[in-house]
Formats: sequence, structure tokens, C-alpha cells
Amino acid sequence: MSRRVLRHEDRKSLDTAIPRLAVGVFRQAEPSMMAIGAGVCLILQGAKQMMVNKKMLRYSAGACFASLIDLPTTCCIFEMEGDQPYVGTGLTLDHGILTSLIADMPAAPHKKEPAAFNIERVSRDVLEAWDHLLALLDTPDDIAVLAASRERELMYRLLQSPHGPLLRQIGREEGRLTQVRKAIDWMRHHYDESFPIKTVADIAGMSIASFNRHFRAATSMSPLQYHKTLRLQAARRLLASDVDATRTAYAVGYESPSQFSREYSRLFGHPPKRDASRLRENLVDVSNVVV
Repeated sequence: MSRRVLRHEDRKSLDTAIPRLAVGVFRQAEPSMMAIGAGVCLILQGAKQMMVNKKMLRYSAGACFASLIDLPTTCCIFEMEGDQPYVGTGLTLDHGILTSLIADMPAAPHKKEPAAFNIERVSRDVLEAWDHLLALLDTPDDIAVLAASRERELMYRLLQSPHGPLLRQIGREEGRLTQVRKAIDWMRHHYDESFPIKTVADIAGMSIASFNRHFRAATSMSPLQYHKTLRLQAARRLLASDVDATRTAYAVGYESPSQFSREYSRLFGHPPKRDASRLRENLVDVSNVVV
């Protein structure tokens, strides 16, 4: 599978001709801007570390990361395997495919809702299904006809795997995670505005105390931390595109450039101007792509 991905490596884009499928090859620890979207990622070679709030997640070849929410990260390190590059592949989740499969499968015992993301080792069945999908990169004329059925096969195998309880949540119209996701959708579209916690809790249909508790359980951070991380990641993208720090601060909703600089430095480890220079020199933007 690694060799197949390497044959189709595109250093300018992680996306492929197969809908929702991405592949990534990294040969050095480059700075990256990551806002993981709802999806699954399988590491084929090497390992990856991601910082979610103050929690470091690490997984290596043969392990799969799955998330049902957009998960902002503040640090990503791609680990090489000797002189071999990091190789990964990811698939953005399609809500329609998952809900259709869940409806066709036997009902699973209802358990306590798991967190909104997890890491599991994958079975041979999952590997073979994923390889069937990747194989279409070798025969691009077959993609239009076969990609949908092979994606469905992969999702079916993932639902049968230890990721199943997590992924089954996407088919539920009710539940704490569904409520939290409604709030996250609002926050992602209003990151440059003030953060009225009562308004967001009302969108989720919870009291403020309940919303804070369930949001932290799902994302490993408080709603305020999540909102701030979204805002500062948007600022980082503007800085990398050569927008100056003061204009960036106002563009993402800060009223004080000095407060923006302090919070940016605290999150990313460098002041805005210096971090922007590092990013422009050697930038890999993998925002909302799970690889």
C-alpha cells in the first residue's frame, strides 16, 4: 500500500482523483497547519504525533485515527522510518454512506457514547478494503464506476472494527455528540465574532454547565479553548499568505493586536511575524485533510 501511494504522490496536493480520498507523503518534519476534519486516517509507514489541546496523540503504521468532529490541532510531527518517508492515507467521512450502512446492519447494543475521536489498530479486512479503494489510483478510468462501492466496502469494514461504536454515532439524530457538533458548526462559521457561551449552549440544547462538560468530553478542550484555537489557526493561514499581523488580528476578531500576539505566541510557540516567516519558507497546508 505504501508503494502504491508513493507512485501517485503529488507534492502540490494531498487530494486524489478518488472523491474524499487523500494521500500524504512527508520526508521531513515540516511546519503544518492542521485542522482535522471528520474522517479516518491510516498510517502506512512511519508515525505521527498530534497535539490536541494539551493531549499528545501518537500512532504509527497499521493504526487508524478516526474523528467525527473538526478537531483543531496545534502541533503535528511526521516521524520518518529511517530513510523512508512518512506515508499516510485518509478518507473524509460521508454522512449518507454511513447512515445507509448503519440502517442495513444489525443494531448494535447501545453503550455509553465514546469520545468523538479515537485510535485503533486495523484488521486485515480493513486493510484489504482500503487497498481496494487505493487500487483505483492505478486505473483512473474505473473511478467513476467503482469508487462508490469500494468506499462503501471500506466504511462497512470500519463499522465492524473497534471504530464501530464511534462511527455509529454519526447515524444518530439525537445524542450528546450530535448536540456538540451543532455547536461546533456554529463556532467554525463565527470564529471571528465574540463568543457568547449561552448562545452556543442554546444551539446545542444544553445548559451552560452541561454543555461545558460534554464539549470537553468530546474534544478534550473547553468551548472557549476550541473557539480560540479556531481563531488563531485562521490567523496563521492569513499570516502564511503574507497578511501583516495587525490586519490579521482584526480580521479574526481581536480588538487588541497585543493580546493577539500574546495568545498566538502561547499557542504556537513563536510570535506571529516570526512564525509567518517559518511557514512561508517551508509550508505544508493540510487543513481539514486527514492524512
